[in-house]
Amino acid sequence: MTEPILKLEQATIRFGGLVAVNEVSFSVAKGRLFGLIGPNGAGKTTCFNLITGVYAPTSGQILFQGRSLGGTKPHRIAHAGIARTFQNIRLFGALSAVENVMLGAFLRHRSSLAGALAFMPSNIKESAELRERSLHLLEVLGLADFANHRSRDLPYGKQRRLEIARAMATQPTMLLLDEPAAGMNPQESVDLQDTVRRIRDEFDMTVLLIEHDMKFVMNLCEEIVVLDHGEVIAHGGPSDIRSNPKVIEAYLGEAV
Repeated sequence: MTEPILKLEQATIRFGGLVAVNEVSFSVAKGRLFGLIGPNGAGKTTCFNLITGVYAPTSGQILFQGRSLGGTKPHRIAHAGIARTFQNIRLFGALSAVENVMLGAFLRHRSSLAGALAFMPSNIKESAELRERSLHLLEVLGLADFANHRSRDLPYGKQRRLEIARAMATQPTMLLLDEPAAGMNPQESVDLQDTVRRIRDEFDMTVLLIEHDMKFVMNLCEEIVVLDHGEVIAHGGPSDIRSNPKVIEAYLGEAV
């Protein structure tokens, strides 16, 4: 059996007397489109923060490609191959779309600061390659026509897509998307599903996402974990989750 790319083993975090995530365990297979859902306050974003090193688990462990992430700083985790987006968009508003993506790509930039300041030929060549890769990512995310637009001037849905492009520019093996369809209209949401599938297939990427739009999750994800009050209450395919009594109860009868 192939080792999962990501594995949480009884991951727990406490903030004083509050247990935000309690002994959460699940595995994500390489190349999977995997959903993490649950009501508000269920602990979804806290799980993302544990995976990406914002928080260290109080107990339990998180393994990425077989190696423990415990105590690893966020920038080291990004270098290891995990990239993420955020619930609240964090773009550089005064910079163009392509400049925002290029900033993400600098994580893998090889040239030194001295080389950049001296306009060394190797640095000029690498910068040109970096820009070309960034433009391709904008094309993948449907933003090619907005490459030179300031990010703050883009509609909200396109800003969401731009943040995904910037995360992908770090060349991750695993992409964590926090509410990627938030603020999108129904057609934009459908288009984004197609885009995420293309990202998985074209870039051989594993995708773990949090999303409140249940139609989006059920139509896109191949496997889903449901959290409630910081604990896993269900794990399975979309049809299993849709009919699970614990999930229905957690959502207070909300259609899933």
